[in-house]
Amino acid sequence: MKSKTLQITLIYTIISIIMAVLCHKLLITYFSSSEYLYLSLVKDVIFILITVLVFSFILSKNEKRNITIFEKLNKTNEEIKESNEKYDIVAKATSDTIWDWKIQEDSINWNKGIEGVFGYDPKEVGKTSKWWFDKIHPEDSIRMSIKLYSFIEQKTEKWQDQYRFRCADGSYKYVLDRGFLLKDENGRAIRMIGAIQDITKQKEEEQRLKLLETVITQSKDSILITEANSSERKIPKIVYVNPAFSQMSGYQSNEIIGKSPNIFKGPKSDSDELKKLLRAIKNEEECLIETITYTKSKEEYWVRFSMIPIFNNEGVISHWISIQRDITDEKKLETEKEHLIRELTQNNKDLKQFSYITSHNLRAPLSNLIGLLNLMEDIPIENEELQEIIAGFTKSTHLLNETINDLVKVIIIKDNPSMQKEEVSLKEVFENVFSQLSFQIELHKPIIKLKFDKVPELITNKAYIESILLNLLTNSIKYKSENRKLKISITAEQIEQKTILTFKDNGIGIDLERNRDKVFGLYQRFHNYPDSKGLGLYLVKSQVETMGGTISIESEVNKGTTFTITFKN
Repeated sequence: MKSKTLQITLIYTIISIIMAVLCHKLLITYFSSSEYLYLSLVKDVIFILITVLVFSFILSKNEKRNITIFEKLNKTNEEIKESNEKYDIVAKATSDTIWDWKIQEDSINWNKGIEGVFGYDPKEVGKTSKWWFDKIHPEDSIRMSIKLYSFIEQKTEKWQDQYRFRCADGSYKYVLDRGFLLKDENGRAIRMIGAIQDITKQKEEEQRLKLLETVITQSKDSILITEANSSERKIPKIVYVNPAFSQMSGYQSNEIIGKSPNIFKGPKSDSDELKKLLRAIKNEEECLIETITYTKSKEEYWVRFSMIPIFNNEGVISHWISIQRDITDEKKLETEKEHLIRELTQNNKDLKQFSYITSHNLRAPLSNLIGLLNLMEDIPIENEELQEIIAGFTKSTHLLNETINDLVKVIIIKDNPSMQKEEVSLKEVFENVFSQLSFQIELHKPIIKLKFDKVPELITNKAYIESILLNLLTNSIKYKSENRKLKISITAEQIEQKTILTFKDNGIGIDLERNRDKVFGLYQRFHNYPDSKGLGLYLVKSQVETMGGTISIESEVNKGTTFTITFKN
């Protein structure tokens, strides 16, 4: 296929020759000198050929220049295309949002990052800087705008700032915005290109680290950080200590950083605990020890010392964190507590021994005394004064006997914490209790309601549960109200893993606002009844607790009393 230059040249040549021939034919027709005309025709043809050559040469030059220009344009387009592809790849790889701002025209273009990072639909994205500034957080907008326009006025090349940018869903992200300025030949700012990077996670991490730093610096516990590895069977070297450490140990940070915590070891330090710590460090395990250590001034104090390994992303230990607490006061209290426990244990033993001696050694002479008083009842005494003295003595002796018997009961309960338990029928227990109180029940005729269908049997000590219910029923009859019929309700129910016995009456009640702390005390009486000794509820509570249960009371004066006994299954 011929080139356009050749085609144009041939067309021009043909047309020129045709025109020349036609012109000469016309001249021959009207003029007689044909010889001259032929010579003129030859001359014209030669001239045409020469101009054709010149014209062809010029066209050829133009064509080569056009080809060169075309090749350059193609190359430029390829470079632009490649540059755009690289631009898109970099934008995707960095997840940055790229923007291109033509300052004079106030026209701004965004790449796809504005959609991927901030969630904006391309149709929602504005084409002016106003849209950009409107999306900046109100607290950051003025500061950022001032810095940006100051940068443009100063005509420096690079700019960066941090601010919060609003997403399509209304939330804000922290961003790092960086840009560079393009100027024309007169130095006027005409264009600015930048990249917005989402640094929300970094900001959150910074805030978290600041919070942790505040916790560490403000902590009352001593905190130190050491290197990962140690040599010569020593604790790794210290790289950081908080202010509490300096306050506790007396060492300033510049005095201790780079040294091993082994320097706190002294004559009274527990070597076994330190060996335990070194083994844990060797095995890269967490460890907690308590030992005596020493301050800079060689004063000893107790410390609870923990070492916690910190691992990097590869699972390799990078540091150790040690948290230390001064437990000197705690140890002193612990020592005092142990001493007090020993004293209380010994006192308890002494009191128990005294109770045994009192109860057993008094029983024999008291029995003899009661026997003598019984014999004297058969001897007639005419002296009324002596008769009155003997009667008072007899009464006091019987009261003393009852008191010793009560004391023996308490000792038996307190000295028998592991009594034998068995499966007990609550119905049988109440039949035994009713038979013992048949006279009182027949006399006062109380209304008694029993409800044991949910818990017909109970694993407990039969003698104790019988004694408990006997005491409670006796109290209900003894402290009944004279203004209404006595009603007693006794129920048993199962709630989760507990058996609950509820004993309720409508008697005269107890003023718990005044006496709640005394209700289950020994020899505590709340009513002026002649046969009231203040022992029953104490025995009830002792027996319930010996069987591993608890007892509580709710009562109101002139309305009644409710006892709740709870046993774990």
